[in-house]
Amino acid sequence: MPLQNRVTPFGDIVAVPQRGLLMGNRGIIHDPATRTLLKRRWTTRAWIICVCEFKDVRRDVMARRSWTELFFFDEAAALAAGHRPCFYCQRQRAKSFQAAWAEGNTTAALSAPAIDKVLHGERIDAKGGKRHHHIEGSIADLPDGTMVASGDTAYVVMEGETHLWSWEGYAPSQTPPMNVSLLTPPSTVRALRAGYDPLIRL
Repeated sequence: MPLQNRVTPFGDIVAVPQRGLLMGNRGIIHDPATRTLLKRRWTTRAWIICVCEFKDVRRDVMARRSWTELFFFDEAAALAAGHRPCFYCQRQRAKSFQAAWAEGNTTAALSAPAIDKVLHGERIDAKGGKRHHHIEGSIADLPDGTMVASGDTAYVVMEGETHLWSWEGYAPSQTPPMNVSLLTPPSTVRALRAGYDPLIRL
C-alpha cells in the first residue's frame, strides 16, 4: 500500500504507486507510528524541493519524527504546488532560482525565508487551499514549465502548447483547455520567464 506522500501540481498530497523524480518537504506533517499524515499540510513556510539521492544518505520514509518526505512527479509540478529548490542539497539550482526570481520580480536577491513568505501568500487561499491565479495574456505567452489548470485537470506549458499532466506522464492536449487558471505561483512564473530552467519529465 503506497504511503500518502505524493504531491500533485494542485498541492494535494495523495497515495499513488508512481515514484517521483524529486522529493521535498513542508516540515513535520506525519505520525511516524502509523506513517500517515496529520491533519495539517505544512508546519513551515519553507516548502522545498530536494533531490532523491544526496551523499549516500538513506532515509526510511515517514518512519521517524523528522521532516515528512514528499515526492513530486517533476520540478514543474513541484513549483506549481508552491515549492522552491532546497539550498542544502540543491545549492546551485537554488541559487539559480533565487537569481531568476529576483530578476523576474525586479527586486534585489532575497533570502530564502523572504521568498518563502511571498510564495506562501501566492499558494494558499483564505481557506487554506490551493490558490489559483488569473492568467495575464494567453497561455502561449507563458514560459516553459508553467502549470495551469482547467477544473481539476493540470497542464504544463511547453513552447506555447499545453501538455496534460498525470502520474503516468505528460500527453499533448487534444483540445485547448477551457476556463484556465494559473497553478504556478505568479512570482515563480516570473522566475521561469527570467530564465530558470525546471526539470520536466516530457
